[in-house]
Amino acid sequence: MSKQFDVIVIGGGPGGYIAAIRAAQLGFNVACIDEWKNDKGGPAPGGTCTNVGCIPSKALLQSSEHFEHANKHFAEHGITATGVKMDVAKMIARKDAVVKQNNDGILYLFKKNKVSFFHGRGSFAKAVEGGYEIKLAGAAEETLTGKQIIIATGSNARALPGTPFDEELVLSNDGALRVGAVPKKLGLIGSGVIGLEMGSVWRRLGAEVTILEGLPTFLGAVDEQIAKEAKKAFDKQGLKIELGVKVGEIKTGKKGVSIAYTNAKGEAQSLDVDKLIVSIGRVPNTIGLNTEAVGLQLDERGAIVVDGDCKTNLPGVWAVGDVVRGPMLAHKAEEEGVAVAERIAGQHGHVNFNTIPWVIYTSPEIAWVGRTEQQLKADGVKYKAGSFPFLANGRARALGDTTGMVKMLADAETDEILGVHIVGPQASELIAEAVVAMEFKASSEDIARICHAHPSLSEATKEAALAVDKRTLNF
Repeated sequence: MSKQFDVIVIGGGPGGYIAAIRAAQLGFNVACIDEWKNDKGGPAPGGTCTNVGCIPSKALLQSSEHFEHANKHFAEHGITATGVKMDVAKMIARKDAVVKQNNDGILYLFKKNKVSFFHGRGSFAKAVEGGYEIKLAGAAEETLTGKQIIIATGSNARALPGTPFDEELVLSNDGALRVGAVPKKLGLIGSGVIGLEMGSVWRRLGAEVTILEGLPTFLGAVDEQIAKEAKKAFDKQGLKIELGVKVGEIKTGKKGVSIAYTNAKGEAQSLDVDKLIVSIGRVPNTIGLNTEAVGLQLDERGAIVVDGDCKTNLPGVWAVGDVVRGPMLAHKAEEEGVAVAERIAGQHGHVNFNTIPWVIYTSPEIAWVGRTEQQLKADGVKYKAGSFPFLANGRARALGDTTGMVKMLADAETDEILGVHIVGPQASELIAEAVVAMEFKASSEDIARICHAHPSLSEATKEAALAVDKRTLNF
């Protein structure tokens, strides 16, 4: 007999496991299905983010940053370090341990919140009275029945046409996190988040890194002034970034990978590397869901079609995260997961796309929320801008990292904050203040009047707010 649940969540990534926990907190009988496996074949919930995305990449970034500090920056602090070496195998093992801690943490949270976890692949079998039958293909096949279904199946790396991932020479984000030795030459196609973060990791460890980007501008979604500041820092570090390229034939062989391309001037070029990471975006993952069995609507990209509340075209079926419209960000998926669970309970779940922060965890870090200056100009919005460099911030000087700035954009008439853009140390943490401010429709004057601890990096945010009114105190 089929096991009965109020809510069944398909997918245990950030959107799925959070939705399951929140639904359980609201009193529902909840099941969560997830098929990720660890190296021993056991369950590894957490999705792309935990297993081959956000978490492992941050672990490698931290390890490689320590290595670079020991080699290049310790001397500034009077610390002598000689013969510093990187044990790549140990670095990867530490990364794997961090991932497992997160996997186990999610399984613990399921038990704590009385969520029934099923390890395997979930797919639609058929619609039944009052709900849907979900087929579970795992160690044993069984059928679950749910009144409400939340799809949170995430996304997959997009491959270049004609060049599939082999995860040995041509790598997705998955293979990029499992490289066993520092490549002498590393190529990346795409200068987005994954490209810049993975390029930074292996550049710090000694690889000669070349990033090929098809767009003519660097980080086109980022505020132009911030992107230019970041590009200067990456150039200085030795990341070679070529813009406006058109990638041609890619060949793999015993010596590595050969990429033919034309540069921004239209000149034929070639790049020979030991390994190639392709990071040209991601595609929604609906593989194996058997959507046709119930008539679930997909769009031309393969994403599940939802309305503003994450409802699909089917009654009682919802979808969240990378598999639907909107930015493919773990925290966006989490917010949608919570909102859907609350909507099922008759509450008013809240997700504000205008205040979702974006972060690139390079050094310097890049973070932003709201609209860029170029977007405001294009929309004809009258605005005021203020910025403050970390060069004039006491805490940044003490840290020895004064790269970058905080930039604030506010409405010219109402002074409401429209966007905050940061490049520099701990930008990922500093952006939270801006998110809170914008969510409560604060003005730049509000931030300027709030007492910030001294010395702290957050003072740069206050000074940027003061700069909107042209009255900075420390620059």
